[in-house]
Amino acid sequence: MSDDLLEAVRSGATEKELLDCELPTSYRASYILKDEVGIFEGETDKDVRRSMHYGEVEMPELAPDEVVVAVMSAAINFNTVWSAIFEPVPTFAFLEKFGRQGWYGARHNLPWHQLGSDGSGVVVRVGSGVKSWKVGDKVVLSPSYVDEEDHGSYDDGMMSETQLAWGFETNFGALGEYCIAKANQLIRKPGHLTWEEAGSNTLCAATAYRMLVGPHGAQMKQGDVVLIWGATGGLGSYATQLVKNGGGIPVAVVSSEEKAEIVRAQGCDAVINRNELNLGEGGLRHPKAGRVLGEAIRALVGEDPGIVFEYLGRETFGASVYVAKRGGKIITCGSSTGFKHEYDNRFLWMRLKSIIGSHGFNYHEAVQMNRLISLGMIHPTLSTVFPLEQAGDATRAVQTNQHIGKVAVLCGATGEGQGIDDPALRERIGEEKFHLYRR
Repeated sequence: MSDDLLEAVRSGATEKELLDCELPTSYRASYILKDEVGIFEGETDKDVRRSMHYGEVEMPELAPDEVVVAVMSAAINFNTVWSAIFEPVPTFAFLEKFGRQGWYGARHNLPWHQLGSDGSGVVVRVGSGVKSWKVGDKVVLSPSYVDEEDHGSYDDGMMSETQLAWGFETNFGALGEYCIAKANQLIRKPGHLTWEEAGSNTLCAATAYRMLVGPHGAQMKQGDVVLIWGATGGLGSYATQLVKNGGGIPVAVVSSEEKAEIVRAQGCDAVINRNELNLGEGGLRHPKAGRVLGEAIRALVGEDPGIVFEYLGRETFGASVYVAKRGGKIITCGSSTGFKHEYDNRFLWMRLKSIIGSHGFNYHEAVQMNRLISLGMIHPTLSTVFPLEQAGDATRAVQTNQHIGKVAVLCGATGEGQGIDDPALRERIGEEKFHLYRR
């Protein structure tokens, strides 16, 4: 299929030239199918490569507050894994619910679901109600989908009852040559980054920002000791940088010496290889695991952590509650090892600790995080890049934890390394900063 518009984007066409190109009626994307819900029933290994498809999908009608973005690159997050295995509930249930909210919602309720909650690209069409963005703008996409008519969004977008995760609870996500987004999801692309670097940050980086820095999270201050689980994972790799950049003392937990070397290169001196803790049977869920971990932390930094950065859940949560200092905070945004946590509540209430639930981020937090990236203070943690037709393989790498940092998918970009508009800043930062996770 010939697509003059996508070719014009690739060549750096002007606003007028892009508008002169016809918007295609269909495009290529990675998607799942409603009639395949249940294909993994009774199976232990729910291989997402079976449920994720690549092919033509229809271009939807544009709402007044929306834009069409030619996606240059997208990224894989764990919510794409959940969608592709149809758990904890099939995401088609979200689309059906959204479909009851008028014609704009009904567009999303389809027998196919285009996934993807992170991306970068070029605006190619704007709705009649869009004021601050124009065709030709280079952007990254925030996955926080907020209804401006919900009063809760004016206090904090994440407190809105109608807030959705774009590409997970909505259709037309980032894993396609085009995507549909609300104008208030757009953020200026950092000029010194490639498409694949820029499109891999927002979900994990802004989530970590809200957890650690923003007013709705742990509100880390200078000198705080912060224990970071999975410090080379999608979330942990940004958390480590945020703590170090903000004057805190990161204590990184990793699972290999190779990963330890990466976080040390990010400036983290206190690193614990969990495989060297001699925890015995039960691992981190053993009743004495917290004591062993606490001794390792004090040996490195001399005190217990004031903040524990949690997203692993069942496997680590008991130890997290134990090791936090008196009055400390355990902030959690997920449970990738299991949703049902067990911990000894005496260590929580008798030592005046608190558990803070954190989910996603609001638009302001996403913009503030992107500003730090644009200034070169926080760097992408991209490790692997796949083409769009192999989005299933990219998602499988995340599903089986065969990755570090972030995994990107090239959509409209024809190769890696494209999209840099500020090579001078990149040179000042140093090219090695962008390749720590690709060694």
